[in-house]
Amino acid sequence: MLRKVANRSFMGLGLAYLITFIALTALIVQEIEMTVVEVWIYMLGSMILGVYFGVASLIFEIEKWSPLKQLAVHFVLSVILWLLIAIFIAGWIPFTPLSIAISFCIFVGIYVLFWLGFRVHFKKMESDMNDSVK
Repeated sequence: MLRKVANRSFMGLGLAYLITFIALTALIVQEIEMTVVEVWIYMLGSMILGVYFGVASLIFEIEKWSPLKQLAVHFVLSVILWLLIAIFIAGWIPFTPLSIAISFCIFVGIYVLFWLGFRVHFKKMESDMNDSVK
C-alpha cells in the first residue's frame, strides 16, 4: 500500500511539473514577469494538488464503498483542498464571494469533464473485457 501511495504521489508530482512548465511557458511567451517567490508559491500549490490527486485516486479502489460514495468523498475532499490552496496559499482566487463562486463553477465543470472522460474510458474497457471473455 505504501508503494502505491508513493507511486501515485510521484505521478501526481510529474503532472504538476508538466502543468507548471506549460504555465511558465505561457508567461514567457506573453512576456509576463513574476518574482521567484510568486513562482515558488504557485509551484508549491501545484505540487500539493498533484500529490493529492495522485493519492486520492486510491479512494476509487475502496471496494466496500459504493461508486457514489467514492465519487462524493473524492469530490468534497478535492473541492475543499483546492479552495484552500487556491485562496489562502497560492492566491489564485481573490477572497471575494463572486470570485469564489465563479471559480467553484469552473472547478465543477472541469471535474465533471474528467469524470465523464474516465467513465467513458472504463465503460469501454469493461465492454472490451466482456467481449474478450465471450
